[in-house]
Amino acid sequence: MLEALNERQLEAATYGGDTLLILAGAGTGKTATLCGRTAWLLSQGLAPERLLLVTFTRRAARELVGRARSLGTRAGAAALAGGAAVAGGAAVAGGAAVAGGAGGALGGAAIVGGTFHSLAHRFVRLHAGALGLDGGFGVLDAGDAADLIELLRTEHGCANGARRFPRASTMLDIYSRVVNSQMPLRETLVGSFPWCEEHAGALAEVFGAYAARKRELGLLDLDDLLLGWRALMADERTGEAIAGCFEHVLVDEYQDVNALQVDIVASLRRRGMGLSVVGDDFQAIYGFRAASARYILELPQAFEDAHTVVLERSYRSTQEILEVANGVSAQDRAAVPRRLWSDRHGGLRPELVFPHDEGEQARQVCDRVLAAREEAIELRAQAVLFRTGHDSALLELELTRRGIPFVKYGGLRYLDAAHVKDLLALARLVDNPADELSWLRVLQLLEGVGPARASGILQALLPHGAANGERWVEGCEQVPDASRAAASRLFDALRVARSQRAPRAGTCLEGLCEAIAPLIRLRYQDGATRVGDLEELAAAARGAPELRRFVAELAIDPPSSSAALAGRPHLDEDYLVLSTVHSAKGLEWEAVHVISAYDGNFPADMNTSSQEGIAEERRLFYVAVTRARRRLHVYVPAIYHHRPHGSDDAHGLGRASRYLTPEVQRSFTVTRPPHGLGAGGSGSGSADDVGADGTAAGGPPSGSLRDQMSVRALFEV
Repeated sequence: MLEALNERQLEAATYGGDTLLILAGAGTGKTATLCGRTAWLLSQGLAPERLLLVTFTRRAARELVGRARSLGTRAGAAALAGGAAVAGGAAVAGGAAVAGGAGGALGGAAIVGGTFHSLAHRFVRLHAGALGLDGGFGVLDAGDAADLIELLRTEHGCANGARRFPRASTMLDIYSRVVNSQMPLRETLVGSFPWCEEHAGALAEVFGAYAARKRELGLLDLDDLLLGWRALMADERTGEAIAGCFEHVLVDEYQDVNALQVDIVASLRRRGMGLSVVGDDFQAIYGFRAASARYILELPQAFEDAHTVVLERSYRSTQEILEVANGVSAQDRAAVPRRLWSDRHGGLRPELVFPHDEGEQARQVCDRVLAAREEAIELRAQAVLFRTGHDSALLELELTRRGIPFVKYGGLRYLDAAHVKDLLALARLVDNPADELSWLRVLQLLEGVGPARASGILQALLPHGAANGERWVEGCEQVPDASRAAASRLFDALRVARSQRAPRAGTCLEGLCEAIAPLIRLRYQDGATRVGDLEELAAAARGAPELRRFVAELAIDPPSSSAALAGRPHLDEDYLVLSTVHSAKGLEWEAVHVISAYDGNFPADMNTSSQEGIAEERRLFYVAVTRARRRLHVYVPAIYHHRPHGSDDAHGLGRASRYLTPEVQRSFTVTRPPHGLGAGGSGSGSADDVGADGTAAGGPPSGSLRDQMSVRALFEV
């Protein structure tokens, strides 16, 4: 099991102490090491069901548990014969592999594993009564939560003021940041949403109403799941029971944890169980989710017995590319020093390109992509990475003009699509007919029913008796004549689904899909295509035992697109990958093009007001360059237009990112435009221009943005 590991990996996998921190650089075999650690713990006599594996993605959970099972099987570890079961039974169902002491065996001993949110959902569902919750509570995804906040925002008159008030999506970001960072509302507004500070009182009022309305409707959002798990762990009896199920906890991607998750991990160790965490502080890029690199850096102080192993040998990139990465990471003086190295030498030097403008940048990217394709590097083995989704606008036009197929990641999520939300709203009503938010969405699918009429119909539906469908006929009578047949089909489908004892998710969703399909075809111009999406969703649910669990886990860990359900898209013979850097984390390609690497984009202007913001943007750039295996191209347009699709000529001069210091640039082959416009305008990032902390000279002072607080003080202003 361990013979394929290098010396440092082996040290980490076989460490015999209680607390282990593995700092795994990009491409250094993190997954192999974590799997080796898992297999070694099992070989030491640890029962599989006594091991808790916590990850940040469903895919990571399945891969790690699957690999550990394979290793255990090859080594003759009979204890793993039961395998790892995925909660819900379908590839889309949330990725919580649970068994044994975590709430019921699933056919033999299995490692207990899943994402933070899927495990939280499991434990909160099992102990709902202890939290004063009904066991049939629903789970709101981010879109549904924003819809509910929008409703309350209107009810409280916040949309009718003379001054700009935050939109529902911004309000949800504020709410989630407060909860996950454990920082007071006022401090959160000052540090991250300063333009909203004047509305602190109104925001606190709406957030209080939001919490109350969720409880009334029997709904939890994703933040509530983590709060619930932490509350369970804080309870002496329940916390002791949950912690007592496990002897060792392994946490992957620990650089992405927030304050709530840190509390949960700490509370799991109440019996002094073993703890192994893996992560890379250089890849901590989710500050907007209240995550912080400081939690992984401070772990040795939090647990005095912690032993740290640093993995520096990269199996991904050539040494030439790693020189760029090392030059960028060396600028972070707060990080644990390390220098990645590889025995893959002789690759092409990375190229730093200064095109005249973004149009020329698009043309040069296409030229290099096609040239690499002729050199046997398929399009799908190449990627173009960018800071924000709109950075690729001109490139997409050029790719289309040249007939280069592409897929783009980092845009609209699958569950944000209106037709998918329509079906899931109908599905939630099967378990919770009192869900006003879902009723309002479903009723407005009917022709002739707007918000006002939907509210009137809802008044007829929801009083006593609604749970059993006794008043659904009365509600149907208030629907316009033209839509009464469609409404009847919806109510009948709900009645049938509710009448089945322990209905299978696939059967229920297929019936609901059939009832809602005519409305989808009528409402949306591409209705037939959208109905096909819903049929794919129903097919994915066939392996799930319960509709309630399937819908909840979709909200917890949604697919990024319909293709995540149906498999890879078929786009001609091949396709180029376009992706934001955030969406590219954890992936790799043979050739990578990082575009628009000018100061103001790397780092983004909005994140330059604090030292932590500057540091996180540096880590984002580091993640971008370390996605490349053989070839790396970085582009700095000498001119960038403020409105790429506009008719005016408003533009700025691009200056190379402050992270492309003279030392870093020496690791590149530099290509400048023929007339030398990039030479002065783009700059060279001299040490005189950049402060010791990475902030631009003369920039605003920086300060810490995160301070812990209790959730009870959430709405105090």
